[in-house]
Amino acid sequence: MSYLGRLKDLVSDFVRGKGPYEESVNEFIKELQKELIKADVNLKLVIDLTKNIKEQALESEPPPGVLRREWFIKIVYDNLVKFFGGEVVEVLPRKIPWVLMLVGIQGSGKTTTAGKLAYYYKKLGYKPCLITTDTYRPAAYDQLKQIAEKLNVPFYGEKNSDNPVEIGVRGLSKMLREGCSLVVIDTAGRHGYGEEEYLLKEMEDLAKALKPDEIMLVIDAYIGQKAYDIARRFHERTPVGSIFITKLDGTAKGGGALSAVAATGAKIKFIGDGEKLEDIESFNPRKFVARLLGLGDLETLLEKFKALEESEEVQKRLEKAVLTGKLTLRDVYAQVKSLKRLGPLRKVLQMIPGFSMALQVDDEKLRISEKNMEKWLHIMDSMTYEELDHPAIIDKNRINRIARGAGVTPNDVKELLKYYETLVKMIKTLRSRKDLLKRFGLKDVSLE
Repeated sequence: MSYLGRLKDLVSDFVRGKGPYEESVNEFIKELQKELIKADVNLKLVIDLTKNIKEQALESEPPPGVLRREWFIKIVYDNLVKFFGGEVVEVLPRKIPWVLMLVGIQGSGKTTTAGKLAYYYKKLGYKPCLITTDTYRPAAYDQLKQIAEKLNVPFYGEKNSDNPVEIGVRGLSKMLREGCSLVVIDTAGRHGYGEEEYLLKEMEDLAKALKPDEIMLVIDAYIGQKAYDIARRFHERTPVGSIFITKLDGTAKGGGALSAVAATGAKIKFIGDGEKLEDIESFNPRKFVARLLGLGDLETLLEKFKALEESEEVQKRLEKAVLTGKLTLRDVYAQVKSLKRLGPLRKVLQMIPGFSMALQVDDEKLRISEKNMEKWLHIMDSMTYEELDHPAIIDKNRINRIARGAGVTPNDVKELLKYYETLVKMIKTLRSRKDLLKRFGLKDVSLE
């Protein structure tokens, strides 16, 4: 995708760079601004975005185990995800049948989009049907009919009628009688960008008569920033709305269209990146940005990003254990799973305020080999809930049973239990330090 093609290079250069951090951030920001403006993204949006990135990059500190340059890329990634819409929109119909009406400017690719949607949902097991209500473009009827025949899906249109509302009502009634689970209605567009009002009025008339479950605005990526005004006006006029961005196959204005639409609050549901019916994909801002930044080529960095999310869960569990004095094997299970990505336990423990100061423990006691991680997960999978929550009840008979179930030796089970006991001792060590507990905001804690 060439509309923001240099971002991959910017990311790679930054991660591998050796200059001063702040200088590198400023240089990255400057180049990012150039790329976004070149991609026809609104100047104010660019300034706001890069200002946020720069402030976070210079003021926030990365978690233990994450390099500052890698943390910066995470900041860029998160801000761009938000910039391009943030949340993933649910593409599956919320009920059956589902009536979806397409609107858009003439030339935006609505008719082809109708076919793409029918193709997409048919692959998912739905029974899609196609209706055309376009009475202005002579070829619209023939084009959609040919697409329907190619996909082998029901089609309805009236070539000689000039009343789109009546066509829509009759067509929808017929398609529903035929048992269609998803009806896609193609509507007429208007030439130029000064007639959206008329288009929206016609959309409203059709919507009142057909009562569609969803009205989808089709926008051509080539219009760039103009997408903002079209999407905003559409979004304000209808309570139901989603966006399909077409022709996102290398145009320099693609980034402008995407960011403009996202800025309105309207949700981008699909993108099309080619002329073929199969050139359709649901829009996932995270995957889209990862692709832009070339993060698919930086697997190690992506793994660290995932680890950051997992570390929050591990940190919460450890904090709870510290505050309550209770640690279970369920907590150890979550911890071991996350250690595959997070690295040494000491790095996880250091995320908790005061932990590194409270613990004077040899690193050897905190190390878990990759082999042990897999083995211990199998062992805990063979335990009962009662054993996971109350490890003290695990006696010799239970150890033998657990070992048989996990396909390991009793000594392997004992090794896990010894590791658990080490963690419990660490928790007790920390809880004996009142000054450190105060860092958790617990001034009146009664120690056991």
